[in-house]
Amino acid sequence: MEDVQARHANPLVVDAGSGNAYLGFVVYELFLKDAGGGELLSIEGRPELTERAKGRAERLHFDRMRFQTAHIDQAEYPERIHVLMALHACDTATDDALVAAIKHGADHVAVVPCCQAEVAAQLKEKKAKPAGSMSLLFQHPWHRREFGSHLTNVIRALTLEAFGYQVTVTELTGWEHSLKNELILGRRVHRDNRRARLQLQALLAETGVQPRLTRLLGITPAGAAAGGAEPDAEPTPDAAPAPDATPASPPEP
Repeated sequence: MEDVQARHANPLVVDAGSGNAYLGFVVYELFLKDAGGGELLSIEGRPELTERAKGRAERLHFDRMRFQTAHIDQAEYPERIHVLMALHACDTATDDALVAAIKHGADHVAVVPCCQAEVAAQLKEKKAKPAGSMSLLFQHPWHRREFGSHLTNVIRALTLEAFGYQVTVTELTGWEHSLKNELILGRRVHRDNRRARLQLQALLAETGVQPRLTRLLGITPAGAAAGGAEPDAEPTPDAAPAPDATPASPPEP
């Protein structure tokens, strides 16, 4: 928030799958309430929650909070987003939030995924046929759920990197507060990252999964895209930084 407020007079923050919009109210109070500009758009598919949050914003005189009743994948987004956040958007709803962030050039992304079930279901249906002993990692239902969840978030992080984001994966809060605790942070520093894209395509090919995020963005497994790079192609250097992106920080040791 400090970064986009320093670089943009009217930053737009999107809270995707906002529920009661508690996160949005906290962000508005801390960063936008006393600022000269900036808006926060809450997107929620349940109209009763939208109306409740809208009434709360009116009582608090949070005049630059806007609300839209729509599912994340069907919402009307402004052309440019500066920060997109999604707290516990269930299963593929987190993918829809990431797609919106990428397509609308969000400078920063912060998502805490929830209930990652799609990839686990693909593993169960044997769409995935990994070579060697990798299938032992998800032979049992418990392991399949945990492995599928982990693989989903690895793919999400790699996808953000492929589209030019510097990614940090950490925990949101103490585990005593929530088991849905993995925080994926992305900061846009390049237009794209070919090395990360090739790694992502190789991972999709090796595991045999194709989650919603990669389908929507047109990322196919290595060897499957017509005219695409071969799996063993030599990665090219990262593209130049996007014109309005902040420089990348040195990598952590």
